[in-house]
Amino acid sequence: MIFRSLLPVLAGSVLLYSCENSQAEIDAYTKRVQMQEVAQDVESYLSQAGKMKARLKAPLMYRVMSDSQYLEFPNSLHVDFYDDSTRVETWLDSKYGKYFENLDKVYLRDSVVIVTVKGDTLRCHDLWWDQNKAIFYTDSVATYRSPGNNISGGRGMEATQDLKTVTFRSPLGDMVVSSSGFAEAP
Repeated sequence: MIFRSLLPVLAGSVLLYSCENSQAEIDAYTKRVQMQEVAQDVESYLSQAGKMKARLKAPLMYRVMSDSQYLEFPNSLHVDFYDDSTRVETWLDSKYGKYFENLDKVYLRDSVVIVTVKGDTLRCHDLWWDQNKAIFYTDSVATYRSPGNNISGGRGMEATQDLKTVTFRSPLGDMVVSSSGFAEAP
């Protein structure tokens, strides 16, 4: 009779002590897997609605598949943006880039330069490119030079992809202001 009442206690204690894993074994079983593909000398084309919008070239690309998928360009990248007639209207160079596939956004950093065929030039340390809105933006310092050598800059900037509209949130530097309060035309 006593044996029958001790049998469940004995079986439970055997089960508790027999299932033992080290923390390293548990971490190995529950570790998230991050798969990575590597490509060299990449040339890729972006089209929307059947029209070619951009061509990307990079010496090295990593495609990382984890919780959030992204493409990483650790050595540099060059992008040509096309108009509706597939003529290059803007090009971009950066030493580093990361494309977040789920967001359709690209993060660029380290010597980011954007130039239009008209000669507009935008330079900054880091920049976001929103493909859906066709805009560039940054919270860091950026400088913009127009074809007439007018230079403007500031902290925080938003620009259309073709650089036809460039807006600085906090302009830096000297500005000429007339008595009416508006900047005079150069």
